Amino acid sequence: MTPDTEQAPRRDGLSNILRNLAWILGGKGFGAICSFFYLAILARSLGMKDFGHFSLIFGTAQALVAVAGFQTWQTLVRYGARHVVDRHDSRFGRLIWFCASADILGAITGCLVAAILYFGFSSALELNPAYVVPGFLFACALMWSRLTTPSGIVRVLDRFDVGMYIEAIIPTGRLIASGIILATGASVVKFLFAWAFFDLLSGLLYWIVAARLAPDAFHWRNFGQFRQMLDENTGVRGFFGVTYMATTLDAVVRQGPLLAVGFFLGTSAAGLYRLADQLAVGAKQFTVLVARAVLPEFAMSRMSDAAHDFTKLVRRISAIAALAGVSVLLLAIFAGEPLLVLIGGSDYARGAVVLVPLAVGAGFELASVAYEPMLYSTGHARYALLARLLSVAALAIAVPAFVFAGPTGVGWAVAVAMGIFYLAMSVIVWIILRKLRTQGDTA
Repeated sequence: MTPDTEQAPRRDGLSNILRNLAWILGGKGFGAICSFFYLAILARSLGMKDFGHFSLIFGTAQALVAVAGFQTWQTLVRYGARHVVDRHDSRFGRLIWFCASADILGAITGCLVAAILYFGFSSALELNPAYVVPGFLFACALMWSRLTTPSGIVRVLDRFDVGMYIEAIIPTGRLIASGIILATGASVVKFLFAWAFFDLLSGLLYWIVAARLAPDAFHWRNFGQFRQMLDENTGVRGFFGVTYMATTLDAVVRQGPLLAVGFFLGTSAAGLYRLADQLAVGAKQFTVLVARAVLPEFAMSRMSDAAHDFTKLVRRISAIAALAGVSVLLLAIFAGEPLLVLIGGSDYARGAVVLVPLAVGAGFELASVAYEPMLYSTGHARYALLARLLSVAALAIAVPAFVFAGPTGVGWAVAVAMGIFYLAMSVIVWIILRKLRTQGDTA
């Protein structure tokens, strides 16, 4: 297809972000309602100890996905936006197949790592023998269901509505399955099977829809031309590596504390921490959703808007996110204990003191939601990696120092790590935005 040589029209960035976010939240809002009920069934039917087993298996699988897999959707959005605007189907296709190949390689590697972990070190890690095989199979299922290339295609093509419908399958399926499991007798293995099945179904549908949305780009003729793809997307190799490292470090912050609680304090403590963290995860998940809506718009805005307008957009999003972060903390303080009791029962009431520091950390993360997409869209991804390195270093120091205080101490370690991440990112983004405005004024 012949590239469109006309200049891209001026974009209303905030309106586009809010529209994309509305589509995402439409599905996730429904998912949040479903998750409230299936989480209650899960926590109450399994009990704190078995819920702890489930949480540790789930957290381990998520950590393996992050370490072995690639967030290829970020690469597709960052570099694919230009090809979509210019209507270069072949270039977009070569980028798609590069990302898809990386996804598949990561899934295969992840399954091998899971096999080594579960079958080679189960005794050393004191894993429950009853959950070695189910844990391995669940990790493999998540590896193949969490490939992000198709979701990147959907986002860069601005079809967030399609993503909403697909992602609604997971919470709907989990809720239905939870009811059936409750009626037939709850067990950790049954819940793992149900979670894995609907994740795989959602992942398969994403691939089918992505292929239908971009049939010319997805054609086999674009496969394997990796050298040409690297020449067409300057800097993609470095960006790919930086985003992989950033995602891996993010997984350490997200899943590391739960695994540390399970290792140092036992499965019951892990169950208590997980339920408190699950409520804070609502804010963390909102952060991820906003980033998904923001990054495509930032990528497009950098190509069509002046530096001053782009800077203004980043600041407006950051101000809104900061207010949301404060709201999350207030909600945790005043409604945390009733929510924990409502979901898990009276045994989980003591998780309220764990929820407060986790909410502090979630608030910092939410306040910084625009920072990472801004750095990615302007070609400064390495600075986001630097900030994450600082937060992981802080977490590695704080967890052993605070673990004596139980799950609450680990929660405060997370809060400290996220506070350092927020401060580092704020300074970095302020410097870069100032530089962009200076360049825009002199251009």
